[in-house]
Amino acid sequence: MSVILAIESSCDETSAAILVEGKVKSNVISSQLEHKEYGGVIPELASRLHQQHVVRVVNEALTAANIAPEQLSAIAFTRGPGLLGALLVGTSFAKGMALALDIPLVEVNHMQAHVLANFLSPTPPSFPFLCLTVSGGHTQLVLAKNHLDLELVGESIDDAAGEAFDKAAKIMGLSYPGGPEIDKLARHGNPRAFAFPKANIDRFSFSFSGIKTSLLYLLKAGLKVDPEYVQKHLADVCASYQAKIIDILLEKMADAVMESGVKHMAIAGGVSANSELRRRFVELGSTLNVEPHIPAFEYCTDNAAMIGIAGYYKLLDGQVADLSVTPYTRGF
Repeated sequence: MSVILAIESSCDETSAAILVEGKVKSNVISSQLEHKEYGGVIPELASRLHQQHVVRVVNEALTAANIAPEQLSAIAFTRGPGLLGALLVGTSFAKGMALALDIPLVEVNHMQAHVLANFLSPTPPSFPFLCLTVSGGHTQLVLAKNHLDLELVGESIDDAAGEAFDKAAKIMGLSYPGGPEIDKLARHGNPRAFAFPKANIDRFSFSFSGIKTSLLYLLKAGLKVDPEYVQKHLADVCASYQAKIIDILLEKMADAVMESGVKHMAIAGGVSANSELRRRFVELGSTLNVEPHIPAFEYCTDNAAMIGIAGYYKLLDGQVADLSVTPYTRGF
């Protein structure tokens, strides 16, 4: 029987999960709220907080699953991409525990794990399928041919969609993380009140730096006329800005689906928790006659369960790491 402890520490969530035969028995997430006062993640602070929380989080995951360390078959961990200091904490802890228990170590790519989070659902997508992975650090289109054969079709050449949301929120004086705040405000605004640009780039590449700059110029111009401009138009600005980002994401997704001929499509990553993106993604599936798949909210943001399911399929394939493994900050 496969019993996997999974550890996620790529950014500002310390998470541990237990999976038995690929089924989640516990998934503990400790979010680092300390970054809120800085309006973004501070890498050095993140690594120190991972050091403080990792033992507690792992113990909580084991206890919640009613699993003793001696029952573990393997330890899966996020090798990258992510913040180097944060990744080092999870990597070092996983190495030490695997060595002490004399069990295999499985390294997992964080972005591939986001795609495979769709297999934590009771009704996962069928292969091949396209996945739109949208997070604070990445925006990618991935063609999944099987659990371990994931082809990167396109990605952002500059800012990720989640980064564009968070930076826009900071410009508008909203609290961190900004994406969920924009999502809430957008529900009360007109999504076509303001026009934002779309970058003219390769078919399956993304670019969000221009729309962020356009927002900054819009607000600066408005503030010259009215000091209360941002507050007066906040809901409409949020709705319009969000709508354009979603337009860009789903236009690319639609083009990729039609070219590839897949019958299943999925989304993943923290931004896939956005309520408007989820709604319009389902609509797109209906329009294209393609089955849409969306992970549960708890598996959209960074979490160890997705690391565990990726580790489960790698372990089945005999892909294990040795103690010389080191983290990396970039790559798919």
